Amino acid sequence: MRCPYCGSFDDKVIESRTMANGGSIRRRRECLACGYRFTSYERIEEKPLMVVKRDGRREPFDSKKLEKGISRALEKRPVSTAMIEQICNEIEDKAVMLGKVSREISTAELGELVLQRLYEIDKVAYVRFASVYKHFENLDEFITEVKNVEGKRHG
Repeated sequence: MRCPYCGSFDDKVIESRTMANGGSIRRRRECLACGYRFTSYERIEEKPLMVVKRDGRREPFDSKKLEKGISRALEKRPVSTAMIEQICNEIEDKAVMLGKVSREISTAELGELVLQRLYEIDKVAYVRFASVYKHFENLDEFITEVKNVEGKRHG
């Protein structure tokens, strides 16, 4: 590592300490040319999970966007903020596991994860999210989805 004082590349590590629950390492170094002591940090570089949009564009997974969509579906429903957070964390964990190899997940897969979880929690929120996610074109499609939910509940 280059000395920030004299620019030499010759140094020795005096001390290493694990930081942030093993997420990084702090190293105290000493320049062998001028004796200047400095600190360096080492951490794992993680590639972000990418979301593949319907039109093929890719964008980094955004947990805030996920939370916003779920919160909107659960608006004025008897579900606590803590529960919404938990749902978002569960879906994010599942998304990361699904996209582990390719580091990508499609919006379709992500949407299905959300629908699955909302169906278990609150049927009204499920239908709200489905109406946006599935792009219902008319009232008939909306009614069909509501009847499907009713049928699953009674069947």
